[in-house]
Amino acid sequence: MNIKQEFPHRVRELENVWIPLADGTRLAARIWMPDDADVAPVPAILEYLPYRKRDGTAIRDELTHPYFAGHGYACVRVDMRGNGESDGLMEDEYAPQEQADALEVIDWIARQPWCDGTLGMMGISWGGFNGLQVAALRPAPLKAIITLCSTDDRYADDIHYKGGNMLLENLGWAATMLNFSAAVPDPLLVGEKWREMWLSRLRDMPLLAETWLSHQHRDDYWKHGSICENYTDIEAAVYMISGWGDSYINTIPRMMEHLRCPKKALLGPWMHKYPHFALPEPAIGFLQEALRWWDYWLKGIDTGIMAEPAATFYLQDGLPPAPKYAERPGRWVQTDGWPAGEQCIETRRLFLSEQGLCPQGALESDRAIASPLTAGAWQGEYIPLWFGADFPPDQRRDDGLSLTFDSAPYPQGLDILGQPTLDVRLASSEACGQLHVRLCDVSPAGESALITYATLNLNLRDDKGRVDPPVPGEPMPIRLALDLIGYRLPEGHRLRVALSSASFPLVWSPKRRADLTLLAGSPLLELPVSKGDYVPMPFETPESARPCAVTTHRQGKPRRTISEDVGSGEVTVIVEDDMGDISFDDHGLRVEQYAKEVYTSHPVDATRTRAEIEWVYRASRDQGEGRFAVSVVSRYRLTCDEETFYLTAQQTAHEGEKLVSERTWQRDIPRTAL
Repeated sequence: MNIKQEFPHRVRELENVWIPLADGTRLAARIWMPDDADVAPVPAILEYLPYRKRDGTAIRDELTHPYFAGHGYACVRVDMRGNGESDGLMEDEYAPQEQADALEVIDWIARQPWCDGTLGMMGISWGGFNGLQVAALRPAPLKAIITLCSTDDRYADDIHYKGGNMLLENLGWAATMLNFSAAVPDPLLVGEKWREMWLSRLRDMPLLAETWLSHQHRDDYWKHGSICENYTDIEAAVYMISGWGDSYINTIPRMMEHLRCPKKALLGPWMHKYPHFALPEPAIGFLQEALRWWDYWLKGIDTGIMAEPAATFYLQDGLPPAPKYAERPGRWVQTDGWPAGEQCIETRRLFLSEQGLCPQGALESDRAIASPLTAGAWQGEYIPLWFGADFPPDQRRDDGLSLTFDSAPYPQGLDILGQPTLDVRLASSEACGQLHVRLCDVSPAGESALITYATLNLNLRDDKGRVDPPVPGEPMPIRLALDLIGYRLPEGHRLRVALSSASFPLVWSPKRRADLTLLAGSPLLELPVSKGDYVPMPFETPESARPCAVTTHRQGKPRRTISEDVGSGEVTVIVEDDMGDISFDDHGLRVEQYAKEVYTSHPVDATRTRAEIEWVYRASRDQGEGRFAVSVVSRYRLTCDEETFYLTAQQTAHEGEKLVSERTWQRDIPRTAL
């Protein structure tokens, strides 16, 4: 990373600015701008999040926003209602109130003397979601957005459900937000009312897991905030960015196909992070690329960015499977849009046949897909996020619990770009069931590396908005698209299709173990193969502003462990999300956060599936003005039987040694689609 010390404009920072809303609520903002913006107004770039500008995103904010400000923009980082130093309470993610507040924030920014009335929005994950959602409301000042690791469909591609199955991350994220939302406003910024604000948040904390678990199919709750309901609502220019290590990649081909506004797409090798500091390498000069976008759309400068190919993809080289990669070698390709034309993508047909995965052939007899409910332990994390052992290791153990079909070796290798699609006919042994499909790279030594995958709740196989349980033994035609991928299969390697009837802890188990039958016929995998030419690295070397100064008291040590009780057959996966213990040198705030997620499944009895999560948060300032010390412990537990989910949660908060808040929730939630 090239750290820039000097910029074309001298940067002025406003550490905490209050943005007043019509209902009397004040939102807290941190603003960077050129020093002379009051007399020479500039366009603004808004990033709008619940993650606390004071500490939650401060490290990445200081790498990014002063850089844009130094190049002639006012960067406004706003904490949402009920978060950080902002007033009020947050009721849910992507709520109508959140979007209404954003419109007021945009109006306020556009009227400031340092803003020329033109805005862009930028954000990753939550900030990428609301950038799309606000753009769909078409506020006049908003001319362009950059949305990273986001989605157009909250049910299909968020952290809650995938293929109609409930992700275990649905509970994991609810537990995370139960803890994040309990963070304290900094007394140094809000004064003595910090305690009142904090206790109010604790007292009225929403139980988000109950809300998300109560909407098990794609209903109006999920349609709200899903811009796929009407793509034409968005008129601002959209630059969409993600990485193959992220989980929100499928939104990019849909938005490239259906958005009618000016648009560009970029997919690199990265996990769920901004691409100027993301892993795996190669990181890119994202800030320079973003400046080209902003200059074109907010300043009217022809930077050439819209004359270039509309979509840029990184085809990552196949490597031996590993739970973490520092780098993914590969090659870049570009297309004029998506779907790409036949000159760029060729579809090859591979049949799941008696001979394996072949260009021609048939399955002459039915095959059983009879996985234990513990299958899937080696899938890896749904969202690689905390720089731990998040990626999938060798898949051979899960392959052994699956029905597999292998191709012959590819002597010249193969470049895959797009969404492989599986067409099969199945029958289920029960009036429920799941299908999981993995496409793997099998080396000559036998190692199996996950390329891409898909999962499907058979209750929602035809329509994610309509529950239609399988009739036991009755054939079901299934067409299932796997996740978008760009991958270079090495020379001499094979492809493997692995079919299983469980994938835990990626998704919650069905109400009963349901074995499947792959019916005889011509089950087919359609494989998109890249024919495009490679291009040289199309981006500059990463740059950033100067990092903020922090003192590390304890380095974070995220871990993922898997164990099996040989007597019972239960498999337990433990994920430790450890963010360490750090102090910010400029204002003295010290924050420690870590979590432990424990997921357990039984091979036969689906009612023994369970999850337990604990988050710990501590914050303090031990000297000078604004001294305080608080801690919060949040716990979630989810169990089930065939008809009901049993959800319990607890949260305790201390100021110093004194218990100041204690809450317990217990909810019984019917299983309507899962």
